[in-house]
Amino acid sequence: MPKPPRVIGVLTEPAPPSWWRANRHKVLLAAGLLIGYLIGTHLDGAPAPQPDIPRPGHTAPAPRPHPTATVLGLAA
Repeated sequence: MPKPPRVIGVLTEPAPPSWWRANRHKVLLAAGLLIGYLIGTHLDGAPAPQPDIPRPGHTAPAPRPHPTATVLGLAA
């Protein structure tokens, strides 16, 4: 049982805080860290990587220049 407040002249000294009021920030910090750790280690953050789509190789012949470019002399 907390002690009654002590009277100092006209002012009164507040009663000491309860255990919960004095330590709730520590309890909530520990609970938050524990929950964050469990979420971070037990949930998949990213989906599994998909296999790459095959692309054509470099064995295809080079494209032929457009006929208009060769007439105008623009083909390299």
